[in-house]
Amino acid sequence: MTRIRFPRLPALVLAALAQGALAQSATIVYKCPGNVYTSDRELTAKQAADQGCKAIEGTPITVFQGRPPTPRPASATPAASAPRPAEARVDPAAQRARDGDARRILSDELRREEARLAEMRREFNNGEPERQGDERNYQRYLDRVAEMRAALARKEADVAALQRELAKLPPQ
Repeated sequence: MTRIRFPRLPALVLAALAQGALAQSATIVYKCPGNVYTSDRELTAKQAADQGCKAIEGTPITVFQGRPPTPRPASATPAASAPRPAEARVDPAAQRARDGDARRILSDELRREEARLAEMRREFNNGEPERQGDERNYQRYLDRVAEMRAALARKEADVAALQRELAKLPPQ
């Protein structure tokens, strides 16, 4: 089998690469204040220096021109910033009744959670709960203690959250 050689192929590839490198190095990219990038096609070197732009050399930079944000119509404003009409406002007496109901519900739930927390603390016995009959393996006991510790932490966090919610309500 004869081998075909292309003696000029490497020379052509090198020439094409050199021409591409020359084309890239011919364009100067400037970085202007405010992260604005522009090329020497848009600014002269003197204009760039006057505006405080600096020439970037080295790696070629690809810049994608983004679209300016489209203005939102006035009707698309969020509901939180729009004033409520007078007929949509709640009567102060009705709002006080709602707040009272919320306070009563949260207080009842807080009492139940505090009672459950006290029971869990009693069972936990300062990190040394009583061993159960199926815990002959000491690792099972340690696993149960770890689960109890995590459950206690969750319950304490729940009680604290209920107390914060109660504190947010207006006084009666």
